Amino acid sequence: MTERTGGCACGAVRFKITAPLMGVGVCHCTDCQKASGGPPNYVALAPKTAFEVTKGEARVYFSKGDSGEDAGRAFCPDCGTPLWSLPANAPFTPVKLGALDHNSDLTPALHLYAASAAPWHLMHEGVPTFPKMPPFPPPGA
Repeated sequence: MTERTGGCACGAVRFKITAPLMGVGVCHCTDCQKASGGPPNYVALAPKTAFEVTKGEARVYFSKGDSGEDAGRAFCPDCGTPLWSLPANAPFTPVKLGALDHNSDLTPALHLYAASAAPWHLMHEGVPTFPKMPPFPPPGA
């Protein structure tokens, strides 16, 4: 599937991705746990140049990432749905899997910030797991 679409629960914000995804990952960092309400954050990496907002305007909350740079978390200002992240200096936009209209064909390829994972977080057997941020590009990419 080359083009993907997605948006928030109330439909106020919509987006599309017009190129193949670069990968799917699971982030267990404390900030992602807070943003998701407890579980890890499942994201698909969309090439930054292929990600486009097609309706509405997301609100963005910025905080310092592990790199010391500001990282943004976009969400719908009306319904609060988490939508995507804005990592500093990355060639991709991490899109929340739950914000995609169709995600059943996606499978996590890595776990990052596993050192911050709660003991009840699911770790997929055989999937590379990193205590913090993996080297980029990840092994095997």
